[in-house]
Amino acid sequence: MTVSSPSRRKRDGNLRMALVDAGVALLRERGPDKLSLRECAAKAGVSHAAPGYHFKNITGLSTAIAARGFALFCEAMEKRLEASAPAATERLSAICQGYLDFATEHPELFLFIFSGQKFNETDEDFALHTSRSYAILRETCAPLIPEGTDPEEIEILVWSLVHGYAHLAMTRKKENPGLGRGWPDFSTLMGHLHKALQASG
Repeated sequence: MTVSSPSRRKRDGNLRMALVDAGVALLRERGPDKLSLRECAAKAGVSHAAPGYHFKNITGLSTAIAARGFALFCEAMEKRLEASAPAATERLSAICQGYLDFATEHPELFLFIFSGQKFNETDEDFALHTSRSYAILRETCAPLIPEGTDPEEIEILVWSLVHGYAHLAMTRKKENPGLGRGWPDFSTLMGHLHKALQASG
C-alpha cells in the first residue's frame, strides 16, 4: 500500500486554490512586491516546483489572484444590489457601497487589482470577472445618463468618485487635519452627484 505525500495530494486536488490562498496571504502580510512563486509554494506547504503545474510564471499566479479579487469585488456590489430599493439612484448608491465594502473587507486585494500590476488579460477567469465588474457599473449608471451625454463620461465620473474615496480612506488621508472638518460620509457625496445628474437631465 502506497501512502501519498501531502504535496502530492494537494497537487492532485486543490493545489491551484492553495497557491492563490497563499498569494493572498502574502499580499496581506508583505504587499505585492514580495509576491513570488517560490514564496507562495512555501506558504502553501508544497515544493518550489509545484506551482509549475498551474502557473508558468509570476504573472500567471498574479492573474489568478486578481481574478479572485475581481470575483469578490463583483459579489460585494451584487450583494448590495440585491438588497437595494429599485430606484435608479438607490441602485447606484448600492454598488458604490458594495465597492467600499470590498475595499474595507479585502484591502490587500483592492490595492492589488488596481495597482497597475501586469496581468494576463486573456485569462478566462480574469476576463470574465473584470468585464462583469465594469458591466455592473455600466448597467447601474445607464438609467441616470443625461440625454446627449457620453455614457462613459458618467461611468468614469462615478468610478473615480467611489475609488478615490475608498483609496483616501484606506491610506488614512481622510484624517488629514488640513481638511478643517470631519470627513463627509460617502452618501453625502452621492447626494451631490445625484442632484447634478438630475439638473443635467
